[in-house]
Amino acid sequence: WPIDILITLVWVAYGIVFFGTIAQRKTRHIYVANWFFSAFIIAVGILHVVNSLAVPVTLTKSYSIYAGTVDAMVQWWYGHNAVGFFLTAGFLGMMYYFVPKQAGRPVYSYRLSVVHFWALISIYVWAGPHHLHYTTLPDWVQSLGMAMSLVLLAPSWGGMINGIMTLSGAWDKLRTDPILKFLVVSLSFYGMSTFEGPMMAIKSVNSLSHYTDWTIGHVHSGALGWVAMISIGAMYHMIPILYGRKQGEMYSEKLIDLHFWMATIGTVLYIASMWVNGLMQGLMWRAVNSDGTLTYSFVESVEASLPGYIVRFIGGGIFLTGMLVMAYNVWKTTRMPQRLVVEKLA
Repeated sequence: WPIDILITLVWVAYGIVFFGTIAQRKTRHIYVANWFFSAFIIAVGILHVVNSLAVPVTLTKSYSIYAGTVDAMVQWWYGHNAVGFFLTAGFLGMMYYFVPKQAGRPVYSYRLSVVHFWALISIYVWAGPHHLHYTTLPDWVQSLGMAMSLVLLAPSWGGMINGIMTLSGAWDKLRTDPILKFLVVSLSFYGMSTFEGPMMAIKSVNSLSHYTDWTIGHVHSGALGWVAMISIGAMYHMIPILYGRKQGEMYSEKLIDLHFWMATIGTVLYIASMWVNGLMQGLMWRAVNSDGTLTYSFVESVEASLPGYIVRFIGGGIFLTGMLVMAYNVWKTTRMPQRLVVEKLA
């Protein structure tokens, strides 16, 4: 519990810096990216405090105030919304800044971005129970989580479409700008992941996918395809500016392009192998003989999954090698002679 308190204090300090900066702004309007960052800071803070409530016993030991089914529900309210606000809202804020900035175009629809924001933060907090289908959680709570997950598809895809359509009139840049490729492909993975999530929340689908590698594939389509790629694109955009160069002016554009293809291929291999494994595992686990006994043992399903794990290892290795390429490119960029670049950054 002392660590939970320290984390809270650090997060509060972060919030003070962020909102204090917003309070000192020179313009009245607050751009939508900062709305997402604000929601991310507030929501993650609330999630952490509520989930960490405990009764201290000693300096290093405490007991959660929750137990049984309530504990499970709170855990997944926290777990799902940590993803929803830390890995979704926070990175959507990055998307709404860096995609228009790199494309040199205004956001496609500012009105849609506002609708996207309010719909996302209003619906996301209700979706956690879909992780607890077919458990002791009350059935109506499971059904509520499923329904809210399905509704969540609309604002998620609205945000994806808004980001991709920001390139209207600038599609030709995709041929020559590898940084923009990272940003746009990350949006594609975001759309794919936010379609897959609501689909997996449907009880009949969840009965097949739960506890299988399909869930691992789903998580990594978001973690590698969305979060990592949008972050990589943002870093390629910012790092040259930090070293006195134009935005995106790295040591080698060819290395950025190489990194893009390595990251994309690595991610696809990783998640596709887990999808195949997951479907196979789900079908093997539910297969029964005519007398009602299981057709396959658990060990047989693990043995059948081995080729998928090898492909996942290869995909992860390609992705990791791409990050080493990026590290080399960044290092060489920092060693390049600086030059003064006067440019309006926002």
